[in-house]
Amino acid sequence: MNLTKIIKLADGRLLTPEIDVNVEINGGYGADLMSDVLAFSQPDSVLLTGLTNPQVVRTAQMAEFRAIIFVRGKQPQIETLIIAKQEGIPLISSPYGMFELCGRLHKAGLPSFESNGPD
Repeated sequence: MNLTKIIKLADGRLLTPEIDVNVEINGGYGADLMSDVLAFSQPDSVLLTGLTNPQVVRTAQMAEFRAIIFVRGKQPQIETLIIAKQEGIPLISSPYGMFELCGRLHKAGLPSFESNGPD
């Protein structure tokens, strides 16, 4: 699914307009615990999170996410914006909560990219 479609589905506001959003997103992952993101996510997906600190961008970069959506209308810290621009990772803010936004995107056809951890 193209990121521009995801932004529309999320009623999102693009916070990094200088970064191209004409990219394909293969799945989605929602979490606030960055250790879970590193352990259980898959590359080429969009990260949905309520965290807005610079570590979110660094984690997304390491896990090879293509974009980050901040839920509940959250706005990132200035340093987070700067790092995202440097790394070319689009940042979006959505008014929806995590549960609502995950459901909307999944219903629209975006698959879950959350892998199951060890039992």
